[in-house]
Amino acid sequence: MALINPHINFNGNAEEAFTFYKSVFGGEFTKIIRFKDLANDEFKIEEKEANKIMHIALPIGRCNMLMGNDVPEILGRTNENENRSKIAISTESKEEADKLYHGLSAGGQIEMPIADSPWGTYFGMFRDKYGIEWMVDFDPNQKAPL
Repeated sequence: MALINPHINFNGNAEEAFTFYKSVFGGEFTKIIRFKDLANDEFKIEEKEANKIMHIALPIGRCNMLMGNDVPEILGRTNENENRSKIAISTESKEEADKLYHGLSAGGQIEMPIADSPWGTYFGMFRDKYGIEWMVDFDPNQKAPL
């Protein structure tokens, strides 16, 4: 069964925001990936973007996860007065990820085709035909929720 979690985009202050959320909700970050952690010959990172957050996750309760990232400047600023969030779906299998990705993205706009990602998951991103933004992710190393 897939889990749905909120994912928020930030303009360079994701770490500050998530530190605040952590102070309110408690808990510990399960993952923090900076853009510099993924830098390689094919994925160049500008120095000013290196320490920005590519992915951060904070568990909320037993089964929910609040996730976020900084949007690289090359992609433009996130309009903070409009939709700046995505619905993130974590699946239990690659097959479930493919089914949900292809089903929900039908008639929509693909932002990132579903494929193996540089951070070790099977990942894809799109805007559905109603304008809702989604991310589908399968992490083969993630344990199933309780």
